[in-house]
Amino acid sequence: MSGLGITQKNLLEQQWCGQLSEYVTAVAWSVDGCLAVSSAAGEVLLWDGGKGDSCLILGSDDTGEQSIDCLDFSPDGQFLAAGGQDGGVRIWQVKPQLQRITTLNNAPKWVDHLRWSPTGNQLAFSLGRYVQVWDGAEQETMITLPFDLSSVLGMTWQPQGQHLAIAGDQGAKVWDSRNWHDDPYLVNMPAASVAIAWSPDGKYLASGNLDLTITVVQWGHPHPWVMRGFPGKIRNLRWSKSMSNTAPLLAASSGEGIVIWKKQTDDRQGWDARVLDLHTEIVQDIAFQPKSLLLASASNDGWICLWQKAKQIAQILNGAPQGFSCLAWHPGGHQLAAGGQNGEVLVWSESKRGKGFG
Repeated sequence: MSGLGITQKNLLEQQWCGQLSEYVTAVAWSVDGCLAVSSAAGEVLLWDGGKGDSCLILGSDDTGEQSIDCLDFSPDGQFLAAGGQDGGVRIWQVKPQLQRITTLNNAPKWVDHLRWSPTGNQLAFSLGRYVQVWDGAEQETMITLPFDLSSVLGMTWQPQGQHLAIAGDQGAKVWDSRNWHDDPYLVNMPAASVAIAWSPDGKYLASGNLDLTITVVQWGHPHPWVMRGFPGKIRNLRWSKSMSNTAPLLAASSGEGIVIWKKQTDDRQGWDARVLDLHTEIVQDIAFQPKSLLLASASNDGWICLWQKAKQIAQILNGAPQGFSCLAWHPGGHQLAAGGQNGEVLVWSESKRGKGFG
């Protein structure tokens, strides 16, 4: 944008746009390039990555216009799951033919966290103070995991699939998926954990906490690092690809700012921070491009910023004048999808003229 003194590199070009009737709550890609998008009006849109027309697979007549809040594809792209305000977890078989296979009814609970295991067809979803794990092969519930201290505020699978971390008041509990009946490992914190994320190599678990701190645990080590000084709620935590000589980068958003944390070689020196501060309103979502250090950030200001090497601005994307709500990279990294607060859905693809993702 010339008004900001930025020379854009044109890394991405808009490929497709669509429209839902309400605020876009979530976007998710399958490994095959299908895009699922949900809205606050209970809609789910499936777009096939440019191979044909988009298809509305769930309408407000099914949800009573109650919000769908979370979406995820199974790692093989065979299943799509969606959960939301009415407590239903709807599961479709996407391949070889699209069909709904079940709806898990949990009313009056609100399902606002839902994730497939990265290594199999086990679906974890939150139900108040519990998480259930549903087996896609057997089509039955495998286990119910109690959090006890509060409602579940965050949930994430270790990328290797061996552990499931559940966050809430006073920290996180981490279960071993190879033996669900073992007692969970406890990550104790003085405040509630509201955002939680594993690093791609599975070595680090980061938690954003209500006392405006971030806690980073190196798995298998008892003493965590604590980062302080955030201006407000930590909305997002995202890890970069694994680095050759040290830990991956950790990106955190708070208010209109983004902080990038880099671990020092000497554990005693902790983590150094740098701030990315171009956005003028709250940052709603951030994501690293897979296998890259290119960071995308989506904000209420109507911008998606692309940060080269998580350091300097390379391109600004727009298309949601009332602000963006969420974004997601295609697993292959060549496409970026985002949802808008007025129902906009946009997809950008890698520009043939754009070079130097990183």
